[in-house]
Amino acid sequence: MSSDLPAFRASHEDRDRIVETLQVAAADGRLTSDELEARLEAALSARTLAELAELTTDLPNFPSTVPAPKDVLVIDQHGGKYTRTGRWVVPRHIELRPKHCTVTLDFTEAVITADTLLIDSALRYGKLLIISPPGLVTVDTDGLTLTYSTVKQRSDGGDDATRPRLRIELVGTLKHAKVIARAPRRRLFAI
Repeated sequence: MSSDLPAFRASHEDRDRIVETLQVAAADGRLTSDELEARLEAALSARTLAELAELTTDLPNFPSTVPAPKDVLVIDQHGGKYTRTGRWVVPRHIELRPKHCTVTLDFTEAVITADTLLIDSALRYGKLLIISPPGLVTVDTDGLTLTYSTVKQRSDGGDDATRPRLRIELVGTLKHAKVIARAPRRRLFAI
């Protein structure tokens, strides 16, 4: 396939697109952590489009099956519940503006395309629930201003080295609100 492409120079955007494709493939279990690391290094040092194409020839065409992440997701709901669960593409930035609302962000099956997610919060009279398998997500709450609010981080202490890690930076204000970061609940099966 590389011989079909002219020796055009790769841009930063071309490299970023391939890095995103490789991260999605790793999250789907198509690449091991060692394969991902080697291919990411090759992608970041690639000079031509042909070199980049060679890194994804054995992977499905992800751009047609996985939507590109939005730069900013704005959640501005009043009352009720807002839930992101299942397979969803994590943006780089979330603006959280709900009032009297429970917001659930479940990262268990999410497609993580960046290593940091900034959540800019103005949460009032509500709750933010962050769900992720142990070792996948770390939450930094140093940038939060709390007014009659709480932050609880529950951890099972596990670490899954085959999954990409995501650092969530929570900044902004919470008024009469709470943030809970926890692992998914285990399902009990009846025999």
